[in-house]
Amino acid sequence: MERISVSINSEIGELEGVILHTPGAEVENMTPENAQRALYSDILNLNVARKEYAQLSGVLSKVAKTFEVVDLLKLVLSKEESKEYLIEKICKHENAMSLYDHLLDIESGELARLLVEGVPLVRNTLTNFLSKERFALKPLYNFYFTRDASIAIGEDVLIAKMANAVRDRESIIMEAIFSQSGVFTTQTINPSTFNNPGDVTIEGGDVLVVRDDILLVGNGIRTNTFGIDFILNRFLSRGEKRRRYILVQELPHKPESFIHLDMVFTMLDYDKCMVYEPIVLQPNRYQTVQITIDNGMVTDIRTVDNLLVALRNLGIDLQPIVCGGTKDRWIQEREQWHSGANFVAIGPGKVVGYGRNINTLEEMHKHGFEILKAKDILTGKVHMNSYKRFVVALDGSELPRGGGGARCMTMPFKRKPIQF
Repeated sequence: MERISVSINSEIGELEGVILHTPGAEVENMTPENAQRALYSDILNLNVARKEYAQLSGVLSKVAKTFEVVDLLKLVLSKEESKEYLIEKICKHENAMSLYDHLLDIESGELARLLVEGVPLVRNTLTNFLSKERFALKPLYNFYFTRDASIAIGEDVLIAKMANAVRDRESIIMEAIFSQSGVFTTQTINPSTFNNPGDVTIEGGDVLVVRDDILLVGNGIRTNTFGIDFILNRFLSRGEKRRRYILVQELPHKPESFIHLDMVFTMLDYDKCMVYEPIVLQPNRYQTVQITIDNGMVTDIRTVDNLLVALRNLGIDLQPIVCGGTKDRWIQEREQWHSGANFVAIGPGKVVGYGRNINTLEEMHKHGFEILKAKDILTGKVHMNSYKRFVVALDGSELPRGGGGARCMTMPFKRKPIQF
């Protein structure tokens, strides 16, 4: 099988390759009691969630090569050396070396499933018998948000350093997939292998590649300043002659709907973006900082009015489309809560998001986007290539309960290059 090269130099270039994870039993291995520990505010109905997710994966498979996490993980585990390495790394990280021999004996397909859905606790000791836990290795409840655990930037893949330990195994698995599955050609960069000042955290929902020389990064509860400095230092260490820019947007720590930058800002087209206006455009206490890197050195670091002003000064003039519409602040808040600003592009002016946010979609329609229902595309009633600019509207009653939208649920690793 010929390896696929990683290449991401924009948010909107025509999508060619993406990694997904269809929600599985791990979602139902959560109860109201442990939902908060799992970073959820509610529990999901798996049957409904899978039907909704099938719309996303079905639409994406029409335009790009799609891979499922469990299938890629199975490839890693089918190689004895890689299997031993990965199991040891996971067991050491989660203080579960007693499971090593047991996991090593499990067939690769079943093991891939268990590493995501959870390894049940065997009650063969007094400690295990009295334990209130059901799992020796906890389920990866959040893994259908594949965006967060790894970030493609150019030809490299930055492995996330998650803010919550319950998600660490996602990053470990994604690093193994990119470096050991045999499917990809790329270099992985893992902050955990460097001596970093402070406690670095970086998650993919906070990182947007706008142009090959412009990176947007959210600074909030999931990605801290040490994490952004790590990204900055990686650019500096390359010693490139070219100029690069990092635009940093501070985010509120509450409510939880603001966990990532892509919950308040996403790219839609060459000249359009989706914004949650109170954070991105209105005067507030959350700063926007522009860092300029030139010839391997930081030549300027300063606050700017907002992301759109900074981007305009760098040659990208974006018209903002307001999440929730412009009429009512309460409607804006409600639709932002259900990922109304969170869209993923499958090409310039061609995006996917939740259909439930009707005021956001109405605002997009005013700006020239046709509203296409995902189910109509999948049944052949509607053909995407008949439209120049559109939003594919996904059914979304259960998936949004997990706290993310279409961008959160996709990890693009290859897009066609574009020119602004």
